[in-house]
Amino acid sequence: MSEKRRTIAAPATLEGVGLHLGSACRLTFRAAPAGKGVVFRRTDLAGTPEVPARVEEAVQVERRTQIGEGDRAMHTVEHVLAAVAAHGIDDLVIDVDANEPPIMDGSAGPFFDAIARAGIAEQDGAVQYLRVREPLVVTDGESRYEAHPADALALDVTIEFPHPAIGRQRMALEVTEESFARELAGARTFGFVHEVEALRAKGLIRGASTKNAVVLDADGPVETALRWPDEFVRHKLMDCVGDLALAGRRVRAKVVAYKPSHRGTVALVRELVNHAAKETRMLGIEEIMKVLPHRYPFLLVDRILELGPKGVVGIKNVTINEPFFQGHFPGHPIMPGVLIIEAMAQVGGVLLMGTVQDPQSKVVYFTSLDNVRWRRPVKPGDQLRFELELLQIRARIARMHGKATVDGDVVCEADMSAMVMDR
Repeated sequence: MSEKRRTIAAPATLEGVGLHLGSACRLTFRAAPAGKGVVFRRTDLAGTPEVPARVEEAVQVERRTQIGEGDRAMHTVEHVLAAVAAHGIDDLVIDVDANEPPIMDGSAGPFFDAIARAGIAEQDGAVQYLRVREPLVVTDGESRYEAHPADALALDVTIEFPHPAIGRQRMALEVTEESFARELAGARTFGFVHEVEALRAKGLIRGASTKNAVVLDADGPVETALRWPDEFVRHKLMDCVGDLALAGRRVRAKVVAYKPSHRGTVALVRELVNHAAKETRMLGIEEIMKVLPHRYPFLLVDRILELGPKGVVGIKNVTINEPFFQGHFPGHPIMPGVLIIEAMAQVGGVLLMGTVQDPQSKVVYFTSLDNVRWRRPVKPGDQLRFELELLQIRARIARMHGKATVDGDVVCEADMSAMVMDR
């Protein structure tokens, strides 16, 4: 899949009733700018509030995945998000005029197909990944998950139900656009006749019918035929894809799930996100000097505040004692613009060195600068804050976008290309 961010090329609309709350809903997928992420927008409410499809917004409820609370809440979002994630979409606005997307035929297929017909548009900006660096185990009731490092999203799901049509089923799959379309998109949600009365008493499955769910009585499916003999585990695997999308990034991990549930998968996503956040670290000057070859008077980074796999934040304190002030505009000290860029590049070098093994044996050479802009002078007493985002990396060639600010105001920005070489 492309390393560029992806959105939808044209609007796509679907209509129907919600599975649990039973409200009529019109849903429209719309393109979003790079960095927007995936958000639901409630067009039926004043101010059209947005609910980001992120685990921070997830609420524990029964039989579905909910994001947001109160009037702005969105219920049963997992099928929509599974289709969006399977297409590798990073930025998308999903307009809805009710509090639950339409259930359609009970699968993710109609949403996946609608996006496919509308097409995908690529745009600039760094693709954000959630990677697993070491094995992780999460248990929630009967649900148990293991997450392992992997270069792609792979799921291994086992379910068990005391019904002759289901029993114990297992399926393992590397999730791609193609495999999702072929193996998962059409798998429908399912339930049991003996549960209907209790669930409806709780205000659930108001929109359910044998036309949008596989309903099982003691003998088997009612008024429908299975699309696969193991349609049940396929649907659970599809649900996992949708719930994992709440990471807000493309997940790269092998997930082994036993009796997965919406609540359990959301708990797994929380742990994965927390685990990834802990990987962000700070570097003092001693650690910086172990990574960068520069020394006085040309080491222009004082501290790395944040260092992650796709971004870095560093600072440079500008003082009147800088040697370049002796000859650059004497009596009117202004930091040379090329040195602001050099400091930015050094911060970017720290980011790139974090992507290679044995950085002490490597060196970063910058190969191009584009779209360089200086916005205002930098003077003694200023603290430069550099934020760099890794846009693309292939082999040893990387592209980054950098921004320098002083007290929140942008003073310089640039697009950079660099390569990592042996010393």
